Amino acid sequence: MAKHQFQTEIGQLLHLMTHSLYSNKEIFIRELISNASDAIDRFNYLRLTDDKFKNSDWKGEINIKLDTEDNSISFIDNGIGMNKQDLMDNLGTIAKSGTKAFMENLTGDAKKDSNLIGQFGVGFYSVFMVAERVDVISKKAGEDQAYMFSTDGSGEYEVKPVIKEDNGTVIYIKLKEDEKEFLGKWHTEGIVKKYSNHIAYPIMLNYEEDETEGEGDDKVTKRVKKREQINEATALWTLAKTELKKEDYVEFYKTISHDSEEPLTYLHNKVEGANEYTTLFYIPKTAPMDMYRADYQPGVKLYVKRVFITDDEKELLPPYLRFVRGIIDSEDLPLNVSREILQENRILANIKQGAVKKILTAIKKLKNEDSQKFTEQYNKVIKEGIYIDHTNKETLLEIVRYKSSSGDKLISLDDYISRGDSEKKEIYYIVGSDEKVLRNSPLLEAYKKTSIEVLILDDEEVDSIVTPMIGSYKEWTLKDVTTIDAPDSKTEEEKEETAKEFKSLTDKIKEVLGDEVKEVKISTRLTDSPSCVLKDASDPMAGMAAMFAQMGQEMPETPLIMEVNPEHEMVKKLNTLKNDTLFETIAWILLDTAKISEGLEPKDKTAFAHRIASIAIDAI
Repeated sequence: MAKHQFQTEIGQLLHLMTHSLYSNKEIFIRELISNASDAIDRFNYLRLTDDKFKNSDWKGEINIKLDTEDNSISFIDNGIGMNKQDLMDNLGTIAKSGTKAFMENLTGDAKKDSNLIGQFGVGFYSVFMVAERVDVISKKAGEDQAYMFSTDGSGEYEVKPVIKEDNGTVIYIKLKEDEKEFLGKWHTEGIVKKYSNHIAYPIMLNYEEDETEGEGDDKVTKRVKKREQINEATALWTLAKTELKKEDYVEFYKTISHDSEEPLTYLHNKVEGANEYTTLFYIPKTAPMDMYRADYQPGVKLYVKRVFITDDEKELLPPYLRFVRGIIDSEDLPLNVSREILQENRILANIKQGAVKKILTAIKKLKNEDSQKFTEQYNKVIKEGIYIDHTNKETLLEIVRYKSSSGDKLISLDDYISRGDSEKKEIYYIVGSDEKVLRNSPLLEAYKKTSIEVLILDDEEVDSIVTPMIGSYKEWTLKDVTTIDAPDSKTEEEKEETAKEFKSLTDKIKEVLGDEVKEVKISTRLTDSPSCVLKDASDPMAGMAAMFAQMGQEMPETPLIMEVNPEHEMVKKLNTLKNDTLFETIAWILLDTAKISEGLEPKDKTAFAHRIASIAIDAI
C-alpha cells in the first residue's frame, strides 16, 4: 500500500499539534461534530433535490462511540461522505481554509496558538493533540467504493479501499495513554452540551457501563451497552429570542465559525410579511484571516425551511461584509434553488437588503471598547463599502473612523463637523502611505498655524480610491489639501505683488529643474519649510490614479508642482544670489528635500548627497 507525504505545512501543523498545543484539547470534539453536521447538511440537500438520493427512511444523525477497552473514541455521521480524492485534498494537502496562514500567525504561546486552531479552519488536525493514530473511513454518496485514510501524524498517510455499506464518515481516534478522560461518559457529554447543544441533528453517545442485578449471592454485574441523545438537536435560530441566553448564542457561534473567542456582537431577527425569513448574524472580535484574499470563504450559510442550501455563496451579503458569520433561513425560496437563480432572485435581494441594514445598525450601536475593536479590525473594509454600496453610503460614512491632525484619537466625520467651520462646511484631508510623513508634511503647515483640522488618511491603497468619490457628507464638502489653496490671511493684491517680486526666481528655478517639475510658484501654504511639492490636480493622469490602483498597476509618473516659501530665509537669499553654480545646487536641494518630506525619493540620490556635502563644506 502506497504511502503519501503530507504537504509541508500540514506536516508542520501535525508536529505542532502532537508536541506543542495542549491548552484547549477538548475543542477537537467541537470541530469533528461541526464537520459531521456540515456533511449531513450537504447530503440532506441532495436527498431533497435529487431523485436518486431520495430515501424516506434516512435521518441525519451523529454518533460518538466511547470504547474504554480499545482506548478509542469514534465520530460517525451519515452525511455526504468523501471519496479518495476528497480525502487526499481535504486531509493530506493544504486547504483554502488557511493552514499556511495559521502556521505564519503562531505566537509561540501554546495557549494562544491553541485558540487559533478553529479560527484558521484547521479544526480536523486538532485531533492530534489527543490522538496516537487516526483512521478516517468514508464513502461518498452515489459512489460504490469506500476508502480509509490513516495516519499517526508523523508526516505520512495512507489511503486504501475498504468496505462500507452506507454513505458517510467514521473518524476513529486511538487515544494517547494519558487522554483517557475523553472516554468518560460525563466528561464527553459535558463538552458536547457546552459546544454543540444546538447542532440541528441528534448527537448520540454510545458507551458501556456496569449494571448490577439481583441481591446478595444472586447479585450479578454486567457490562451493558448504552445509547442516548446528548444534545437538544434544535436549530438555534428557529427558537424565540426569549428562550435563549447569551451563552447559547456564543456557543452556537463557536460551532459555526470555529472561533475560540466570543463574538463582538450578534443580532437575531425574524421577519414576517411579504417575505418570511430568519437571520442570525455575528461579528467576530478578530477579522477572519482570509478577509483580504480573493478566495475568501463566505461566513454565512443559507437555509430554506431549515434545510441547508449553501455556505459558499458570496452573493448572500455584499463583499465588504465578508467578515460576518451566521445564518439566513428563508421560508419562500425553493429547495432546489440554483446558484444562478440565487444571484438574480428578487426574494434573496430583499433579504440581503434588509440584512445589510440590520447589520449596519448593530455596528452603529456598538459602544466604547467594542466600537474601538470593530474599527481596529474592520475600518478598511467599511471604506470599501462606501465605494460600492451607494444605498447605504451615508450609514457607512457614520461608521467609518479617521486619524486626525488634531490628535491621536480616531474620529468620525460627525466629530470633525462638530468642531469645524460651519460657514465654509469643508472637511480637509491628506492621503498617503505613511502616517508620520503625512502628519509632518509641509502641506499642512498653514492648516496647523490656523488650527484647522485635517484628516490623516494613511491607507493610501483604499483612501486614494474611496475618499475622492465621497464628494460630500451632510452638506460638508471633502477637500484634498494637495489640490486646493491653503488658508491664507493675505489679500489677492498682496499675493499678486509677492508673485511679481519672486517671478524671476521661480522662472530661474524652473529653468534649472527643467521637466522635473511642471511649474514653480510662490506658496501660500508654507510657514516653516522652504519648499514643498504636490501633484497637479488638473493633470489628466492625476485623476486616473484611482483607476490604476484598482487595476493593480503602478501610476505613471506625473510631473510635480513645486512651491517655494517667500518668507523663508533660504528662499530670500536665493532670490538675490549671483553665483549660478550655487544657485543650481540649492534649487535641486529645494526640490529633493521637498520630495523627501512627502515620502518621495530624489531622482538621483548620489547627486543629492554630493550637493548636501558641497553645501556643508562651504558652511564649515
